[in-house]
Amino acid sequence: MTLVEHAREALESAYAPYSEYLVGAALQTADGTVYTGCNVENANYSNSLHAEEVALGSAVRDGHREFDRLVVTSSERDGVTPCGMCRQSLAEFCSEDFPVVVDEGEETTEYLLGDLLPNTISREMLDR
Repeated sequence: MTLVEHAREALESAYAPYSEYLVGAALQTADGTVYTGCNVENANYSNSLHAEEVALGSAVRDGHREFDRLVVTSSERDGVTPCGMCRQSLAEFCSEDFPVVVDEGEETTEYLLGDLLPNTISREMLDR
């Protein structure tokens, strides 16, 4: 199964009764393990969980700290990219050249995390 297929399968578990916008993510670790996540909405929206952070949190919980790539998809296949919060969470563990692939249906587009989130807040920045 491809990473895109993993992400598409994950979005089938999404809980999005308010926006009806289903999101799935598949995160591949450095050792090839795949973690998936889906969005889980909450009526107050601010407590909602994003697919990318669900996948990342599961991987980190299991001891992973190095990642190879992320695929994000939505029920609309509209090329949705991770939001700013998810980008910052990824930047905690991933370098600027970490590939983020977005699903556009028939095609995918690949971005680098550093292009999506330039000048990120980092450990090095906090150490200054």
